[in-house]
Order: sequence, then structure tokens, then C-alpha cells
Amino acid sequence: MDKIEQFGKGNIILLLLKFSIPATIGMMVSSLYNVVDRIFIGRGVGTDAIAGITVAYPIPIVFMSFGLLIGYGATASISIRLGEGNRKRAEHIMGNAFLLLLGVSVILSILGLIFLEPMMALFGASESVMPYSVDYMTIILIGAPIMGIGFGMNNMIRADGSPRTAMTTMIIGAVVNIILDYIFIFPLDMGIKGAAYATILAQVISAIWVMNYFRKGSTLKLRFKNLKIKLDILKNIAAMGSPQFSMQIVGVVMIIVLNKSLYHYGGDDAIAAMGIIMAFSMFMIMPVIGLSQGAQPIIGYNFGAGKYDRVRSALVMANVTATVVVVITFVIAQLFSKQIISFVNPEDQGLIDMGSRGLRIFLAALPIIGFQIISSHYFQSVGKPRKSIMLNLLRQLILFIPAVLIFPLFLGLDGIFWAGPFSDVGSAVLIGVFLFFEMRHLGKNRNGKEIKG
Repeated sequence: MDKIEQFGKGNIILLLLKFSIPATIGMMVSSLYNVVDRIFIGRGVGTDAIAGITVAYPIPIVFMSFGLLIGYGATASISIRLGEGNRKRAEHIMGNAFLLLLGVSVILSILGLIFLEPMMALFGASESVMPYSVDYMTIILIGAPIMGIGFGMNNMIRADGSPRTAMTTMIIGAVVNIILDYIFIFPLDMGIKGAAYATILAQVISAIWVMNYFRKGSTLKLRFKNLKIKLDILKNIAAMGSPQFSMQIVGVVMIIVLNKSLYHYGGDDAIAAMGIIMAFSMFMIMPVIGLSQGAQPIIGYNFGAGKYDRVRSALVMANVTATVVVVITFVIAQLFSKQIISFVNPEDQGLIDMGSRGLRIFLAALPIIGFQIISSHYFQSVGKPRKSIMLNLLRQLILFIPAVLIFPLFLGLDGIFWAGPFSDVGSAVLIGVFLFFEMRHLGKNRNGKEIKG
């Protein structure tokens, strides 16, 4: 059984473990970098520097949005094509995705450098944090095209049947980043610029690793003849990746609104506290993201092959595992919130008190996040991006942003934190309804009869 055929013939539980564990480890190590980065910056530079990179965060999110649009969209499309037995088409998709990643990253970098200071002002940077935001993002934007290639192409390594290689990419980048962070911020005293240089150098190394895999070790090859843009392939990539893209872009709007509300009700310290909360929150849910990435090629391949029982099994196993994980992390967040915040800046008691309370409130609905993420990603995996887009937009655009604007009118700063669990519960309910009807009709034709596959 080769690397591709295992998706349709291997044991579902073992496949899910094989693909999810490496993805989870890679995502957690990568996310751990964000936590450690804030610890180094908080201890080595200060609270204003944390606020500075938090305000600037929408720009990396935009780059990540396009990386997910192209990388995740291409991966989902490749998995379905492989399930259909069309390896030639899968390689052509990968070639188009590579060109798209490079071109989009260069354009975004140029635009970002031209309009950097006006964007920082729009995002809510005060006079005290503006220098940190500009210094950090100037360096990040210069190296962003390399970051885009490494991040986007790494998704396709999983579709190629090599989850450990994808995991190794993320671990290499994170470990190098953490080591360079320490060296640049403390011994070399480079401040916020040191953190930015560490990020760029680490991503360059990751990108070299990824491209070397597709040159030597992959089943799917990045061939020169496939580096020819085809409009139908680009449309398919955009359609398949649009749920992740839309979620991230709305996330940019969400962060801008969130930062402005935080500054209004709590000043720069509130922005810094939320920056820590968001970094730790992402670390807590990374196992679920890893599970969804591990399940995606299994679900996509078997959906393309018409093996619907295997699709259901993979979805159920992923949801059960994700729920167990988030319940454990929920308990940790509620019991050790002060210790978590104090790791970043043990001398700022106001930040510790505000951040620990915010962390407990913001993650109050964490036990349902596993179901929410796995189930919304399911629709993307089976080639139904519109439903996934709608469900992702619901949480952020329809529920979270209005709650951030309305709740503080009655609850003050706590109202901003309560917007998180409110939107999580509301979106989980609707996702459950959609998934119920999806499972009832999976593998059936319009007359309700089972499709044999």
C-alpha cells in the first residue's frame, strides 16, 4: 500500500493518529513560539512592546489568510483528485499553488511597506506603541514572501502522505525562532527588532526544508511544466480555500475592532493582556487544529472515492478526540490563569490581574471549541466551501464583533472578554444543525437512495 492508497484502505483510527499527531505536535510547537515570543518580549522589552505586536497582528493574519487560501485550498483539492486517481491533475494544482503563493506574497509585502504607518494608526496603535509596531512589521514584511511559500506549501506535504515531514517543518521553524529570539533580545539587546529578525530567519530555514522535500522526497513532484497558470485550477483553489481565507480576513476586522474597544475601556495594558490571552488561546486549541488538518486528507480522499462510511468514521473520531483535548485544556486555563499571565511579565501586577480574569472569561466555552472547529472544516474537506464560509463568518462577523461593541456598554472591559464564549456557543449550535442534516444526506442521491461507492 503506497502513501496515497492508505487513505482509502488503512484503519481509520490509526490513520487519524498517524496524520493528526504529527500535525498537532507541529502546530503546538509552532504556537508555543508565539507564547514564548511574548514572554521574551515582555521580560526583555516591556508591556508596550507586547501591545505593539498585538496591534500589528492583523498584518501577519492577512498573510496567513492568503497562505491558507492557497495552501489549504490546494491541499483539499489535491486530496480529492488523488481519491479519484488523478495524480497528474494533483501535481498541476500544486504547481499553480506555488506560483500563486509567491506572487501574492510579493504584492502584499510591497503594499504593506508602503502603507505601514497609516495601517498601524488604523489598527489602534497609540503614540507609545507605534514605534514598536513599525519596527517589528517592517522586518516581517521584507521577509514575508519566503514565509508565504514555506507556510502554504507545507500544507500540501500532508496531502502527499507525509505528515511527519510537515510536522518537522513546523518544529524546525519554531525551535530556531525561540533560540534566535533569546539570542537577539537578551545577549545582543536588539529589542523588538531582534524578535522580528528571529521570525524571518526561522521561516527562511523552514521554507528551504519544504522545497527540498518536494525536490527529493515527495510522491507528488513540483515539476517545471506545471508552473503554468490555469484559470480553472486557480478558481478551484480559491473556492476550496475560501472558508479559511474568509475566516482569517474577518478575523482581521475582528482584531481591529477588538483592539480599539480594548484601548477605549482599558488602555494599552488591556491590549497587551488580550495579546497574551490570544497567544495562549491559540496554543490551547492547536491540538484541535492539528486534528482537523490530519483528518482533512482522510475525509477528502474517501469522499472523492465515494467511501462515505469512512468519511463518517473519520469525522466522529476527530470530534470525540478534539472534545477530550479541549476539556483538559479548559481545566488548565481555569485553574492556572494567573500563573500563565505572570510568565510574560511577573512585575506588572495590573497586567496579571486583568489578563488572568480575561483568560478565564474568554475561554469559558472552550469545551465546545473542538466540535466547532472539526465540524466546520468538514464542509471544506468534502468540497462544500460555501457552507464552511457561512459557518465561519457567523462566529466572527455576526456574533463576535457586535458582542464586542455592545457587551462593554453594560459590563465594561469584562464585556469584551464575554464576547468570546457568547460567539462560540452560538456558532456551535448552528454548526451542529448543519452537520446533522449533512450526515443524513451524505452518500445519497436526490431520491434519498444510497450511492454505492
